[in-house]
Amino acid sequence: MKASRRNFLKSTAAAGSLAAASNPVLAADDSKKRTVASIGVGGSRGRYNRGGAIARDAAKLGKMIAVCDVDELHAKEFNEALGGDLNMYSDYREMLEKEKPQIVTIGTPDHWHVPIAIAALRSGADVYCEKPLTLTIDEGKKIRKVVEETGRVFQVGTQQRSTKGLFLTAIAMVQMGMLGDNVNAYVAIGGAPNDGPFESTPVPDGIDWDMWVGPAPAAAYCDQRRRMFRWFFEYSGGKMTDWGAHHIDIAQWALAPGEDGPVKISGTGKFTKNVPDDYNWKAFLDGEASLPNGFNTATEFHIDLTFDSGSVLSVNNHYKREGDNVDFGNGILFEGDKGRIFVNRGKLEGKPVDALTDEDRKRIDDKIIELCKGKKPGSHMQNFFDCIEDRSKPISDVWSHHRTMTSCHLCNIALMLGRELQWDPKAELFVNDDQANALLSRKSRTGFGPVA
Repeated sequence: MKASRRNFLKSTAAAGSLAAASNPVLAADDSKKRTVASIGVGGSRGRYNRGGAIARDAAKLGKMIAVCDVDELHAKEFNEALGGDLNMYSDYREMLEKEKPQIVTIGTPDHWHVPIAIAALRSGADVYCEKPLTLTIDEGKKIRKVVEETGRVFQVGTQQRSTKGLFLTAIAMVQMGMLGDNVNAYVAIGGAPNDGPFESTPVPDGIDWDMWVGPAPAAAYCDQRRRMFRWFFEYSGGKMTDWGAHHIDIAQWALAPGEDGPVKISGTGKFTKNVPDDYNWKAFLDGEASLPNGFNTATEFHIDLTFDSGSVLSVNNHYKREGDNVDFGNGILFEGDKGRIFVNRGKLEGKPVDALTDEDRKRIDDKIIELCKGKKPGSHMQNFFDCIEDRSKPISDVWSHHRTMTSCHLCNIALMLGRELQWDPKAELFVNDDQANALLSRKSRTGFGPVA
């Protein structure tokens, strides 16, 4: 942010500091807390993304010193909510250089996650980044490499990994054999909206649109791109990388804890009306072809990820099985030869759950501690801060999340090519398939892409 703008926004500091005494976050003794800077905060009311929520969580455990957002209103609202004394920026590179925070939270749109995370890690910060971490499989390789090289603690915001009574219990039951053998998972995550084309409009005051677009292909402003970026492949991957980053993650963790990923991807689906048949996705993702200014991610899909063990993870916008009382739009059904359980954010149910004894639940609790790498489940942000203290891997580390996002991206690539694919999870390449391998990465606009 230019100095004049920064000074203007900081004019609220005097009034904001008066409120600090009544703010429990600010009133706490933070002399021993680690310094935190947040990039992408979505406004103090959580508009557009979860960046503001995770930043406020981090502010309760650390000492917030700076905020960075390409929307000056978002930065101003966040600053005022925390007392008005933060330094504000619109360019994360300037903020990292000047502030040198010990911890960085990243809540930007998805296409900015890896470039900013790499810069933050290289600056020496431990990083909490919202999901989905990556835009491509190649980005996952790069961020994994940088985490390994820097030795920093890196947590991804897949909070379902910290939910004991639902998802962790379901994972424990599957891995402990309570559903028997030959367990498969059926996931439903919803589809994308089908709207557009949209009219381009002038960029609102206070927004650095060129910086918002960043590594993605240049595009004229429209409010839908900013507010609903998840439905544009330029910035995200639709529901596959939105809810898929949560539910595919849990299902894969339960089914195949010792495997590097699926070996076969097959299924069907369709994209929005704004995408023609047999489209050249590689040219589009590299910024060399265009689509109408509308949503372009998948609206419907039924994709099977088959693992070397024989387990199948079925990914659907909606899952229904005729004649078997199975019909759901969001959640995970685990099914083995001894029974089945269903889990989502509201419930965990099924006959195997009803049949649990006190001894079973004690064994499950012990298994959950093992799944959580020796730490108690609960607050996802607290887990991150605890791991910073003992320099251990958090519950949603870069290795596990890259594995999850690889499966999400494999589903989208199979939809783009419209055919079955063979995947080598150790080499992280498609088998004898140059067309598919070309979609593992994409070009970035000069000056914005990740540098591993």
